[in-house]
Amino acid sequence: MGEAAVWVLDGGLVVTAWPRSADETAYQPLYETAYEAVLGRVAVARGEVGARFPLSADPGTGAWKTTRRGSWTGGFWAGLLWLRARHTGDPADRAAAEACTARLADWAGADTATRGLILWYGTALAPDSTAATTLRAHAARTCLTALDPQLGLVPWGSAFGGPRLLARADAVPGLVPLLASAGPQGSDAAASHLHRHLDLCVDATPRLAPAWEHTPTTGWRPLAEPAPGWSRGRAWLLLAVADASVRRDGAVGDPDHLRAVATRLGAPLPGGRPEAGAAPPGDDVTSSPLVPPADEDHPDGPLDTSAAAITAVALLKLALLPGAEACARRAEAIVHRLISKHLTGTGTGTTRPPGMLLDGCHDAPTRTAVRHELIWGDFYLALALAALTGKADLRDV
Repeated sequence: MGEAAVWVLDGGLVVTAWPRSADETAYQPLYETAYEAVLGRVAVARGEVGARFPLSADPGTGAWKTTRRGSWTGGFWAGLLWLRARHTGDPADRAAAEACTARLADWAGADTATRGLILWYGTALAPDSTAATTLRAHAARTCLTALDPQLGLVPWGSAFGGPRLLARADAVPGLVPLLASAGPQGSDAAASHLHRHLDLCVDATPRLAPAWEHTPTTGWRPLAEPAPGWSRGRAWLLLAVADASVRRDGAVGDPDHLRAVATRLGAPLPGGRPEAGAAPPGDDVTSSPLVPPADEDHPDGPLDTSAAAITAVALLKLALLPGAEACARRAEAIVHRLISKHLTGTGTGTTRPPGMLLDGCHDAPTRTAVRHELIWGDFYLALALAALTGKADLRDV
């Protein structure tokens, strides 16, 4: 594979794609079919959930469990609606996306670092929407004011209960580009938030430690849950590093350090692997599974296709760096596995509704939605497919 190329499509949309071998190009019709299936599923879900937000769907029936305000996943539903609106050009689809994004506005003032997931992905795919752009700018400012200068990060927060002063892997993706959009001060805050989390979650212990709590008396201490083997924690951190590495305005933080961390997290970037013993188990991309178990320490437990989809998007972003074609190949292998083995209507051979990404695991320890369709899994698979089919530029999302 050669270096990433930039194409300008009708209407002036600038997208990035990767030159592919003949075998890889042969997958293009499969990607197109899968993208249509996922976006078709979005249309069906919209009719089923109304003004509520889908969270997870029963793997047998496709019936959605919903929330009223969206929780930390509301931005993924809005993002899916924007992907569909961009794809179809239908005014009704755009109106649905605009309305959903408007329902996220109350989250801008909520005390949670997941505002990055909610308000970045809920607005970033709508650059021509005045309302979405205004909401994103407001959210960036409120998150900037939430940065704790002593801790060097935006705390996890109190919106979902429990201790407020946490640092978690899922508090970083989305929030890095959201903060960085708030000008030079926002870029500094994004770098601080990112690197403080990397210092804790990646560098502070021999294995990944995806959650930490701070107290005035003891400082930072790692938490037992989520466990070090939480595969989505690894995926979230890799996505955060990719968010910071591939930006139109330049990297957030030290590019060399970001590449080193991405390598430790499993990205096949050039420059070799870290010293023996420095990387936690599972980083070897030649042996790690394309779809990981929800807990890497329990390989016979449920899979998590949502972790795989997040990883695919992160790798496609990193593939835009010079010499990182291996990231694109790994990402395409993941996407091919997801759509050929886990996506209904494109190879799973079931009678369930088409476009369901099955085998997502919301929470293995509590046995919550362990083999289900998850709205964030759908979103990241759709985003990867949009990138692979030339319909989205990952430097903007």
